[in-house]
Amino acid sequence: MIASDLLDTPVHDDAGAHLGWVVDLRFVLDGRPSTYLAGARLHGLVVSPRTRTSFLGFERSDVRHPWPVAPLLRWLHRGTFLVHWPDVARVPGADDDTDRGRDPVVVLRAGYVRYEPGL
Repeated sequence: MIASDLLDTPVHDDAGAHLGWVVDLRFVLDGRPSTYLAGARLHGLVVSPRTRTSFLGFERSDVRHPWPVAPLLRWLHRGTFLVHWPDVARVPGADDDTDRGRDPVVVLRAGYVRYEPGL
């Protein structure tokens, strides 16, 4: 799977309730440095309950301009949360035939925790 396969994928909780869509991925650079960068590890998924669009970088807490783009995107993404990767129970795979005939979804574990998505 490549990272872009997760973007715009519906997210459900363990009971099957729709929570939103994956709008961004968060990575941590904490591996051993190689020639150019340290190894990247997937830290979590950013889930938006209202829109499938990206934050376009406006999730950074100090970005306020250009007006009205920044306030509009914050309003569209109200309720957005970050869920850590260990709280993800299942992601759709290319050879996943358990949901044949249904759209692929990301399923979160019972008791998952919602974190602030801002940087």
